[in-house]
Amino acid sequence: MVDETPALWFVELSGPPVIEGGNPAAIAQERANFRALARANGIPFRERLEFAELWNGLSVEATPAQAAKLRALPGVRAVWPVVAVPIPQAMEGGTAPELFTALTQTQADLVQSELGLTGRGVRVAIIDTGIDLDHPDLAGRIVAGWDFVGDDFNAGSPDPERRIPRPDPIPNDCNGHGTHVAGIVGANGRVKGVAPEVLFGAYKVFGCEGSTTADIILAALEMAWKDRMDVVNMSLGAAFLWPQYPTAVASDRLVTRGVVVVASAGNSGAAGTFSMSAPGVGSKVIGVGSFDNIAVTLSTFTLSPDGQPIGYSPAAAAPPPPTSGSLPIQATGTPTATADACSPLPAGSLEGHAALIRRGGCTFYTKAKNAEAAGAAAVILYNNVPGRFSATVAGTPPVNIPVVTISDADGVLIYNRLQQLGAVTLTWTDQVGSFPNPTGNLVSSFSSFGLSPDLALKPDLGAPGGLIYSTYPRHLGGYATLSGTSMAAPHVAGTVALYLQANPRARPEEVQAALMNSAKPQRLSVAPATGLLEVTHRQGAGMVQILDALQSPLRVSPPKLSLGEVERGSAYAAITLTHKGPGFATYTLSHQPAPATRGTFTVTYFNAPSTVEFAPATLTLAPGQSATVGVTITPNPGLADGSVFGGYLVITDEEGRVVARVPYGGYKGDYQAIRVLEPTPFGFPWLARLEGGTYVRLTDPATFSLQEGDIPYFLVHLAHQAQKLEMEILEARTRRPVHPVFNKFVDLEYLPRNSSSTGFFAFAWDGRRIHSNMDRGQGPNTFLREVPNGDYIVRIRVLKALGDPNNPRHWETWESPVITLARP
Repeated sequence: MVDETPALWFVELSGPPVIEGGNPAAIAQERANFRALARANGIPFRERLEFAELWNGLSVEATPAQAAKLRALPGVRAVWPVVAVPIPQAMEGGTAPELFTALTQTQADLVQSELGLTGRGVRVAIIDTGIDLDHPDLAGRIVAGWDFVGDDFNAGSPDPERRIPRPDPIPNDCNGHGTHVAGIVGANGRVKGVAPEVLFGAYKVFGCEGSTTADIILAALEMAWKDRMDVVNMSLGAAFLWPQYPTAVASDRLVTRGVVVVASAGNSGAAGTFSMSAPGVGSKVIGVGSFDNIAVTLSTFTLSPDGQPIGYSPAAAAPPPPTSGSLPIQATGTPTATADACSPLPAGSLEGHAALIRRGGCTFYTKAKNAEAAGAAAVILYNNVPGRFSATVAGTPPVNIPVVTISDADGVLIYNRLQQLGAVTLTWTDQVGSFPNPTGNLVSSFSSFGLSPDLALKPDLGAPGGLIYSTYPRHLGGYATLSGTSMAAPHVAGTVALYLQANPRARPEEVQAALMNSAKPQRLSVAPATGLLEVTHRQGAGMVQILDALQSPLRVSPPKLSLGEVERGSAYAAITLTHKGPGFATYTLSHQPAPATRGTFTVTYFNAPSTVEFAPATLTLAPGQSATVGVTITPNPGLADGSVFGGYLVITDEEGRVVARVPYGGYKGDYQAIRVLEPTPFGFPWLARLEGGTYVRLTDPATFSLQEGDIPYFLVHLAHQAQKLEMEILEARTRRPVHPVFNKFVDLEYLPRNSSSTGFFAFAWDGRRIHSNMDRGQGPNTFLREVPNGDYIVRIRVLKALGDPNNPRHWETWESPVITLARP
């Protein structure tokens, strides 16, 4: 049970930002009016940042109840949580110059070698942890940048001093993530990136560790716009948000003005569907999912008796493995164990050995500490599913022995040798090797699912992001292998730079359509042997293919079909084909299905193909000619309501070659049937009191003095994104509102869902109600009213995603026990 209550908020003001014609002086006056109204109403907050270029408003620190009161002030359009954005976690390992295999997966190697494209002169903003400005593969091409936070900054630190940004003009990278991302876009040295002659803007929004906040990212977006960047890459994001979220909206506005914005889909695949991150969820942003690399460069140890090399990745938060020395290996379980080393092991049973432990059943930290307590000198963790994985053994007390991860196949190989030979020795080396990756070209296990909360098909496409070797800060080794959608997004940003070099006048929507039309769908990651395709709401159009994007004779718009909810019957859409090649061409349209899924936190797959009809199914176009095709898509009648379905419209030429694809996705059934106020095993919502830092549930009538923190709290679990959340105050005896109109103390829009099936948001009530949310002019009027002492009930109302506020079925309601306000 995790408290996910926001403490920071965006306050959006009513006027347009500068990019949409807003006047800077008028925007400044709006901010002054807002501050005056907040003071007059006694609404405390701490101001953080102000915005004008891409988004009009400011960010503040306040409680949810205070944020709701700010929302009620005249001139305020909306209030949004400022979400924390952690530095994306990634795996490390390897020291050999190899990004090449990833380039072959997207045809970037062919575009460089056959077309001579390098992204020369294209300006790419890297909003990240900064860049190692003197790295030999990147130096001399960083033309703009800013450090918004300073090295010591960590938005999640318990130390308030570390939560204070300390800007600096030098955006040097002390973490490594941003340098790795920049290298994928355009390294040119020991490592060659996708577009090795781009120019960089380095915008540092993270310190050396921890997290940043969405308002700092928004400030970086505004600076990238001022610095005239052509492409913006954000290998970051916050999951479960709406496309209306400020960073997504600001990104969309950049796209409207000609800047291509690329952002990672997020690494929340384990959290289920509807987990896309903002800004990648933006309607005009290219949201990028991750596929695994086909090969990986790793450090190695060898096995007796033949010196067999085994590639490994060091686990985070453990001492680094040595580069020499030997250890005997001992297995703690079998390749079928489901909770290997999850319970304490006999004292001394692993003395002086490297413990071979299978993944699963408990945390990596628990396994490592149990092995260490039994005398192990090192731990080898092997996967319980095909492929490689990253691990952290962070915990208290720390793990004091080396811990490495290997693939499932290598783990079984070592186990079998132990059974056959009785004794096997590990020898650490300083060597590296390139190893085939059994999950190559499959969607990475961490890559987030769509759809977006408004049922738009997301992500848009994908690129290699699992096990990518690229540049790293020199003080951290210079090069490293990392994984994440963080690594996939810059690969796409690099392909955008290649496309823009070849087509410098292309608009962002043209670039996106070209990349999506030519992308190549990949197999279903959870069952690749079936031959089924990955679901469209996880891979979008598929793996980007930049050579095909540049050479295809056909463009199709829109490049994807978001069908929304299909409660019954069929969905209807239209696509426009434009022939760009010489001579007449005949194109034929067909359908390639993809599986469907059902469930949010737990995802179940179904092979239930839709049917698709085209009108016409074949057409002939002259050079430059366009034609529209009607498309009728009918979900499989056997597919259960509540499922997300999808597939691909496939266009082939006279010779049967695929020249374009269009992914589609939709929701079968009544979208508003999804339950939002899910009780979970804890029985949410709660009326609660905060005692000693812990929320205590109250199921009986309760009295609050509203003094010294003695106030009621309401704990809510949102199992799905909510369009609106209200908390109304009712007279306990009559159950009538305390005011016919102004009876709320919380009134928020576009809320994210909780990240886990048991998480919650907490809302406090200070005994006041919002008096008005209507514009009464700009004077310092009071718009909050104290609710008199007495007995009340709080009614929580949630409007479901895409719900009609006038339809009672689209609301969910809960009422609290009686609350007595008893001020002394």
